[in-house]
Amino acid sequence: MTRAITMPKWGLTMTEGKVVRWSVPPGGSFSAGDELLEIETSKITNVVEAEGDGTLLRVVAPEGATLPIGALLAVTGPAGTSDAEVDAYVAGFEVVAPVEGAEDAADEAVAPREIEVAGQRLRYLDMGSGGVPALLLHGFGADLNGWMFTQPALAEDRRVVALDLPGHGGSGRDVGVGDVGALVGVVEAFLGALGIDAVHVVGHSMGGGIGLALAKRRPDMVRSLSLIAPAGLGPEVNGAFIEGFVKAGRRRDAEAVLRLLVHDAALISRAMVEDVLRFKRLDGVSAALEAIAGAWFGGGRQQWIVTDSPGVPTQVIWGREDQIIPVAQAVSLTGVAVHVLEGAGHLPHMEKAHEVNRLIGRWMNG
Repeated sequence: MTRAITMPKWGLTMTEGKVVRWSVPPGGSFSAGDELLEIETSKITNVVEAEGDGTLLRVVAPEGATLPIGALLAVTGPAGTSDAEVDAYVAGFEVVAPVEGAEDAADEAVAPREIEVAGQRLRYLDMGSGGVPALLLHGFGADLNGWMFTQPALAEDRRVVALDLPGHGGSGRDVGVGDVGALVGVVEAFLGALGIDAVHVVGHSMGGGIGLALAKRRPDMVRSLSLIAPAGLGPEVNGAFIEGFVKAGRRRDAEAVLRLLVHDAALISRAMVEDVLRFKRLDGVSAALEAIAGAWFGGGRQQWIVTDSPGVPTQVIWGREDQIIPVAQAVSLTGVAVHVLEGAGHLPHMEKAHEVNRLIGRWMNG
């Protein structure tokens, strides 16, 4: 069956993307999970992975082309499909024009919201419906936009809520002492405010540590944990990264620090660097980050470590080339499923999104 590869929509603000590189040549075959092409957005560069087996019959968008969301990039189908059939498919392809007002209504429906919890303003993004909800908790210095490749995929069959932790993103800057107890208390109160009494937790880095702490505090609430390069499993951490992120005020310094997060430094776009610097200039951000950094990673060592079983079904997902938290910590806990992904650093949910989403979905549905 002939199918289209179209420009994806990653994140709420993406309107177009640039084709950087095709990984499969015209006429080449591919399997599910193979990288098909690399696309650059204003936020980050990422790859489009094949959802199934097939043949790349024709590339419509050459490398270097910038096209809007939904534009035709290539045609796939069975090997041996005639040129005439491909010509007809391309000629008949149309990007469906949105109904007037429908796009604005859709954007509003998935726009971040704010809620007051114990006097603290929290920003969150709520997508999908049904099933036991999933809660996405980002890492130090990040925000809910870090789940741009994860949340839409998981929301296909359940409710998925991504939270900006205190001191991050659009949430308030009051972090208290900034330690694990303070942050997990806010998360627990947030879930209560939304009326969520059972949840699958997906946590990255510091967010993984918070997920661990929540599971130990409320094993009745946490149905499963998917921990992505989590904090809390050992003392080692790249203290230079933490200090560099807190202090970086110039583009060159911020870019050097952010490149430590990924296996392929080309994934870090100029726009991403500028977004980080813009956020750090907001009132109260520096003090909040310093408090959290000291409480979690003071002296260049992790200050909160779990050595016993989380008590709930848990999987750990880690990038082999992680430069922030050593991948060796993946085996710190007993009775935990471990997945180490090649070609990924500290952000496997962005660098290997298709595989990570598959692992998380399978774990929650298991």
